Amino acid sequence: MPFKTDVQDKVGQIIFDHPPVNAFSGDMWNELPELITAMGKRPDVRCVLIRAEGRGFCAGVDIKELQQNSSAIVEVNRGNFLTFKAVHECEVPVVSAPHGYVIGGGIGICGASDVVIASDDCFFSLPEIDRGAMGGAAHLQRMVGLPKMRAAFFTGGQITAQEIHRLGGLEKVVAKDDLAAEALAFAGLIASKSRDALRIAKQALNGIEPYDVDKFYRWEQGFTFEMYMHEDSQKARDAFVEDGKAAEFDD
Repeated sequence: MPFKTDVQDKVGQIIFDHPPVNAFSGDMWNELPELITAMGKRPDVRCVLIRAEGRGFCAGVDIKELQQNSSAIVEVNRGNFLTFKAVHECEVPVVSAPHGYVIGGGIGICGASDVVIASDDCFFSLPEIDRGAMGGAAHLQRMVGLPKMRAAFFTGGQITAQEIHRLGGLEKVVAKDDLAAEALAFAGLIASKSRDALRIAKQALNGIEPYDVDKFYRWEQGFTFEMYMHEDSQKARDAFVEDGKAAEFDD
């Protein structure tokens, strides 16, 4: 199973465990929204914690699936949108605790979360420009602001957890070995509050945000479809699957 769940002391955990890199197929992305929503609705859960086992938090979508069948983007896009929306609209607060890499869809999950606590080896990246796709900028911008997001998006570059913490997008950065315990402790602090107060507060805070991350991400996805119609998109996916590198575009 790619997703494990556990509930203890009013904290509901959703744990990614899909080797080798926690990259999810369209079916998996479409499984996640219901899992997140159901966890948030449980009367014995007051905070949801999302973390991962393995080399990194989440490598986003399964590029091999899309390289073999570009039309799979329809279900992948649907699953991405509903997953991030489920995190953002979860009935109770959501804490994400990434380690290693946070790529593509992993950024969507963290960017939609209420609080993010990361390990000191963690970095965030949107390599879409080199994968023949679009998407994820709305959620990264929610964490780091517009100028930093654009620099990372246009280059496909990485942003360290330390830099995002400096910019205010992370609650704290902790040693990798301490991440699970630190995240559980923080989620536990939230879970010690009144469930009704947390539920009402989540609605209130979402309502006063000047930035509609769900609407803006949906806008981005329209351009993902447009990009997938372009021959350069398939060339980018082929290059990544064949040798793990970005395709070259000389003209």
